Parts: sequence; C-alpha cells; structure tokens
Amino acid sequence: MARQAKTSLPAVAGKLPANVRHDDLPAIVAQAGDAARFAWDEFFRAEIRNPHTRKAYAQAVRQFLEWTEARAVALVAITPAMVGDYLDQLEIGPATKKLHLAGLRRFFDRLVLRHVVILNPAASVRGPRQQAVEGKTPEISPEQARALIRSMDVSHVVGLRDRAAVGIMIYTAARVGAVAKLRIKDFRHDGSHWALRFREKGGKDREIPVRADLEAFILEYLDAAGLRDAVPTSPLFRTAIRRTRQLSVRAMTAIDLGQMVKRRLADAGLPGHLSPHSFRVATITDLLTHGATLEDVQHLAGHADPRTTRLYDRRQRRITRNIVERITI
Repeated sequence: MARQAKTSLPAVAGKLPANVRHDDLPAIVAQAGDAARFAWDEFFRAEIRNPHTRKAYAQAVRQFLEWTEARAVALVAITPAMVGDYLDQLEIGPATKKLHLAGLRRFFDRLVLRHVVILNPAASVRGPRQQAVEGKTPEISPEQARALIRSMDVSHVVGLRDRAAVGIMIYTAARVGAVAKLRIKDFRHDGSHWALRFREKGGKDREIPVRADLEAFILEYLDAAGLRDAVPTSPLFRTAIRRTRQLSVRAMTAIDLGQMVKRRLADAGLPGHLSPHSFRVATITDLLTHGATLEDVQHLAGHADPRTTRLYDRRQRRITRNIVERITI
C-alpha cells in the first residue's frame, strides 16, 4: 500500500481553491505568503459567521494593519508593544478599544494556527479597564409607554400594526431586530395560550407567552390586515404603501420599526432620544422593581450573562434621584 504523503497548509497553499479572494487583501497580508492569505480568507469568510461581528472585526484588523504598513513593519515582525502602542493612540472609547483588541487577538490566533506567525502579539496586551454600572440606553417610563400606546390612532390597519409592534417590544422585552424577523407562524396557540417565537442573536430561538392585552393587539391587527390565513412563512409586520393606509407584502426591517417608533414618539409628544431599546430597559427595570428574580428577567431578555441584565436595571438611578431631592441646601 502506498504511503500517503503528509502535507501541511503552508506546503500546499500555492494551490489554493479558485474561490479564495485575494483582491481585497491588505498588502501586509499578501506579502506574508500563501498561508497568510489562506488564514485571512478562512478567518473572515469561514470562522466568523455573524455578519455584524465580521464587519466589526474586519474594520478593526484592517485599521491596525494599515497602521503597521505605514511603519514598514512585516506581519511576522509585529510585537505586543506595537499592538499596545496602537491601542493607546486610538481616540475611541474603552468598549470600542476592547472590541478592536478582541478582533486582533482572534485574527492572530488564526495566523498562529496556520503557522504564519509563531506567537500571537495581541494575546498578552491588556485592554482598558471598563466597569459599567448601568447601560446608556434611555429608559421610557411606564406612564410614557402607556401614553404612547393610547396616542395611536387604531381606526386603520397601520395604527393597529404599530400598536401591536410596540406592544410586543414592551410586553416581551424583545429586541427590535427579533420583532422584525417575526413571521405569521411565530404567533401561535398551543391549546392553552398564545405565544411568540423569536429568533434572537447567536441563532437562539425563544418562545415567550403573550399576555391578554397584547394578544388582543395582535389579533385585531391580523384581522384588519387579513393575515389570519396568510402564508405561515410570510412576515408578521409589513410596510405601508405610502399614505394609503394599506400594507404591502414587504416585511418591515429593524430600521423601519425604529423609524416608526420615532414617529410615534414625536406624535405623542415624548422625548426624541427614546428608542425601541428603551422599551427593554423599562420592562426589565419594571419587573425587577416588582420583585421578579434576576434569573427570570435574564431569561426573558435572552441574556447569556446576568451582568448584562443588570446594565438595564435603572432602580439605582431612581434611588439616587430620590436622595438628591432630599438635599435641603
């Protein structure tokens, strides 16, 4: 039996598949050889599946490599000190610096795996310290949320659609992107109650029961839009046809829903800095205020880490506000 030859990637990299794109490679990667080219393509087109992460990491890595190219540094000669100096000169916030560093670490891990570099120069670089007590998203108060729903004209299908969409954001704490992905089949009855199935970040599916008032919002919208017997895979929320107060067959995107919320907030005379994400903050804070456990709220919000859920909790801000009101100076 003939002995099978053992080959490594660098040894065969000169015969890369035709579908590997080299036209958009940074010069510093192209000059490092076929294994570096393969690692670049593998990292950005195969390993990173989330399009948002891919875009963010690509921007971070390209920006760093352009910085090193300007200093005539070869890919294999990049050191931890260079990575640290690069991060120090960036005029961006701590969170964005940490994202840049994460992208560089993972990219150089791939280069190490493909024997392009011996050690990862970003591995030992420490990111900036960052401790967030609460997130930056502004909270909409329960009174404001109720006023927003009451302000909507529901005498036509567009108003019913908007009330149902806003109601889902409030009463399920779902992200606006997940609401945009809803299909007719995602609103279903299991024999005891209605529920919504959301497709969340990271490919996770979550089913959340629908409370009675939200159930009424959604059913009234479906009846007015004639969607009760629609194709199950068709979108639940559809765009309006200009000012005709009729709906098209095209699904509303997350941007469409965000713009709709902004218009509705303006019509209700509510602050313009509020956004769809404000509903998540309000719902999480309201549940924690009324005794729901952090674990239950974390599950509802779809957070992998309870620390993320705590960032949405605005109870401490309310306590601080009450304290400063008691100052008698």
